[in-house]
Amino acid sequence: MEKRILLADDDIDFGTTLKQYLELNKFEVFWAKDGVEAFDLLKMHSFDICIVDVMMPKLDGFSLSKKISKKFPATPFLFLTARKNKPDRIKGLSIGADDYISKPFEVEELILRINNIIKRTKQQQTINIEEEVFETLQIGKYLLDVKNLSLTIEDHTFKITEKEAQLIVYLYKNKNSLIPRDDILDNVWGQSNFFSGRSMDVFISRVRKHFKDDKNICINSVRGVGLEFVIKDQ
Repeated sequence: MEKRILLADDDIDFGTTLKQYLELNKFEVFWAKDGVEAFDLLKMHSFDICIVDVMMPKLDGFSLSKKISKKFPATPFLFLTARKNKPDRIKGLSIGADDYISKPFEVEELILRINNIIKRTKQQQTINIEEEVFETLQIGKYLLDVKNLSLTIEDHTFKITEKEAQLIVYLYKNKNSLIPRDDILDNVWGQSNFFSGRSMDVFISRVRKHFKDDKNICINSVRGVGLEFVIKDQ
């Protein structure tokens, strides 16, 4: 069965060429010329991955990806952009992008990255703790709902992304011990490299904020080694 890709890019020449190349590599490609069209396609079809250009009419790539993360959290996405400035890369990571590729690039490299992301995503569909699947976890004062991607403390519930849930579960599994940085990257991101490392740093910062209302929970960084997810009295 062909892997299905949503390509969102308003550059006609580039989009035509990339779509043809992806199809030659046995992908089924749906091509949207703007962000609104792309989101409409997401509501009608399921996709293995979305390739999103940052600069698009009607709905830019960052805004589209925020909607993807909220509405379709299990669908991975990567950014394609001609913009190489650092703030854009950080913004893309903070939204939850699985990769960020600057134009021009080698299409063969893009194919490899797409396949790696899809493979990694499939492996992460089920979150396991010691071979037992948990739908909910009590973490200090918080209740993590893995299935519905939410955290609840007292009467306040807020949504989280699938990647945040995966990270929290892995940290909880290894609570109150030093967790090597590479172990987190390998088990949650599926690879240990510069990009995934930067992505992890962004997500760790977000998870710290999520747990800020329970003083018995803290995430300690041990420089050059890893993290400690400390939960007192648990």
